[in-house]
Amino acid sequence: MATLNFSVPDDVKEAFNATFKGQNKSAIIADLMREAVERELRRQRNHEAVASMLARRATTKPVSAAAIQAARDELREW
Repeated sequence: MATLNFSVPDDVKEAFNATFKGQNKSAIIADLMREAVERELRRQRNHEAVASMLARRATTKPVSAAAIQAARDELREW
């Protein structure tokens, strides 16, 4: 297991210690770090998905509202 050392503002430290009094603070920090990693990876995937959609959109021809409505109507007839 690795050890990390970092500085936090005193008010954050005090609030953390008061909130998690009597709990395994190392486990809590590890869980928070896991959540932060997952959140950042999700943000990156979302960014990549949006970039991919925008790139596709740049290479496709626009479709009129009438054409979209016609396609919907045709599908409803099935």
